[in-house]
Amino acid sequence: MTTFEIREFAVGDTDAALRLWRQTEGIGLSEADRPDRLREFLSRNPGLSRIAVSGENLIGTILCGTDGRRGYIHHLAVAAESRRNGVGRALLKATLSALQQIGIRKCHAFVFQSNPFGELFWEQSGWQRRGDLHLYSKKLGE
Repeated sequence: MTTFEIREFAVGDTDAALRLWRQTEGIGLSEADRPDRLREFLSRNPGLSRIAVSGENLIGTILCGTDGRRGYIHHLAVAAESRRNGVGRALLKATLSALQQIGIRKCHAFVFQSNPFGELFWEQSGWQRRGDLHLYSKKLGE
């Protein structure tokens, strides 16, 4: 069993988080995940994102932001060797608690359809997949 600690995702954790995300199946990275953009995201959403550490090693992340009405979760990832030890559930619990503390009462999670492990995690955690919405995206400045 992996022993771990959950703490706030700090700007200094960005490089280690990117390494984990690049090694994690089902995590998609984009221009929004450049180190400078991640630092901006963290500063605009203070206290919402978390990491899990075991000793000196970052073993899990959850990136969370809000628009003032809803929370949005991106990049819930746990290192393969640390899975099935409650790391993901602990990260999720800490982030949802932080959202509640600032008055957010509903949260959405983004999961790629090509990520069955991620889908299973969310379903087993009591989250409902929405079939009534479609997500549309547009790159700005193009």
